[in-house]
Amino acid sequence: MVSKVDAFRALHRRRFPGDPLVLPGPWDAASARVCVEAGFPALATPSAGVAASLGYEDGATPADEMFAAVARVVRAVDVPVSADVEGGYGLPPKELVERLLEAGAVGCNLEDSGGGVLKDPREHADWLAQVRYAAGDRLFVNARVDVFSVGFTDPKQAAEQAIERAALYVAAGADCVYPIGAPPAVLPLLRSGIHGPINVGARLDGEGPSPTELGELGATRVTFGPGLQRRATAALREIAAQLR
Repeated sequence: MVSKVDAFRALHRRRFPGDPLVLPGPWDAASARVCVEAGFPALATPSAGVAASLGYEDGATPADEMFAAVARVVRAVDVPVSADVEGGYGLPPKELVERLLEAGAVGCNLEDSGGGVLKDPREHADWLAQVRYAAGDRLFVNARVDVFSVGFTDPKQAAEQAIERAALYVAAGADCVYPIGAPPAVLPLLRSGIHGPINVGARLDGEGPSPTELGELGATRVTFGPGLQRRATAALREIAAQLR
């Protein structure tokens, strides 16, 4: 029988241009069930969306509450669930892996900045290597690269830095890299310089490229961050205003 992590890993392989893996971002059990009922083969919880649902600002969710929220999503569905656990909450790699596995997650997002400052890429790569060692093949590690949102204003320069960081993270054992905030125009450059799957964020307001278009530009998988949670909140706001 194929394990959930193996099934999740397989979803990233042999993606054709224009056919990326699309992972919606549920923030609780109910939204997770909706996504699965719609036919999605896997899910990826967004830390900002979960934070909002729990009453916290993005980045302020206590670790225990984040892992508990992930566990509720996992229990609600039968598809693989990857979890955004920000920078790891200061946990040692072994404990971080144990907490993720206890929650039932098959993968995780791990970012390379903290407090609005980029981490040293080699030190971060060493830390990712420790996470990989502790996890073995039990977790799919998506290494977030924050150069487009922290530290660089020129897209081409940021892309070059992203490629350098991605090489270190992939060598450390990352299964996928996520250059968050990368403009669509630089995706072909990133695709040509990064070995392995690339996660790209998509918008839900119709202003940016569609998931299909992002796939044609080089995305292996497409996620939406807290976009779904924010759209749902906006819809609820409208309904509440009408009721009043």
